[in-house]
Amino acid sequence: MTTAATTRQPPRWVDFHCHLDLYRDHAAVIAECDRERVATLAVTTTPKAWKRNRELASRSRHVRVALGLHPQLVADRAGELPLFEALLPDARYVGEIGLDAGPRFYRSFPEQERIFERILRACAEQGGKILTVHSVRAVPKLLGHIEAALPQDRGRVILHWFTGTPAEARRAAALGCYFSINREMLRSPKHRQLVAALPLDRLLTETDGPFVEIDGTPIRPPSVSDTVNQLASLRAIEAGQLGRTIISNLRALVTAG
Repeated sequence: MTTAATTRQPPRWVDFHCHLDLYRDHAAVIAECDRERVATLAVTTTPKAWKRNRELASRSRHVRVALGLHPQLVADRAGELPLFEALLPDARYVGEIGLDAGPRFYRSFPEQERIFERILRACAEQGGKILTVHSVRAVPKLLGHIEAALPQDRGRVILHWFTGTPAEARRAAALGCYFSINREMLRSPKHRQLVAALPLDRLLTETDGPFVEIDGTPIRPPSVSDTVNQLASLRAIEAGQLGRTIISNLRALVTAG
């Protein structure tokens, strides 16, 4: 997310996980990200969506596009794995990928694991990838795959909407993972307690829009400013300072290695 343009006009906010192509006004949201200077990672759910997303964001100063194969779609889209692998050399950002052991998706879990391991190993072979990862009810297995297949010096992982245990969070941090936080995570006392203990230098913000809504309206990337304010209050840090820390964390993430 660093280019000559963003050097001249640095981001004010970070939305590291947003489904821009699921908004009705996709192009307008990209323009909004640029206008409000929100460094936004546009995740995709299938490899077939990646090229069009990248075309729409090709002139954006602040939007980057990730190549994804969502675990919830594996039952129907596993056949797109060869396309994913063919596109991967041209994609620095990868996501949404991961594991989902929730009741609706548990039947496909063995196939999810197979695909997730293939993706991790391909990312490790190519190096330099930045991954945003889904981990519903599957954190121990997911971290095991990351530990086995993706050395820290070959890729970086951001755990999107992480809801694991404190022990799992510590294990993830020890593996070098980052955590992207959205406003819904801060509504639950249990998750607020978890977020309050995460390493400050591993925090990013996200919306997961348009799935997260405010009063029935899909959240948009600039709304991460409110998440920063809530997160700052939780961590007893001045909001401006926390905002600068999150920008610094993003820079460290994208310039490492």
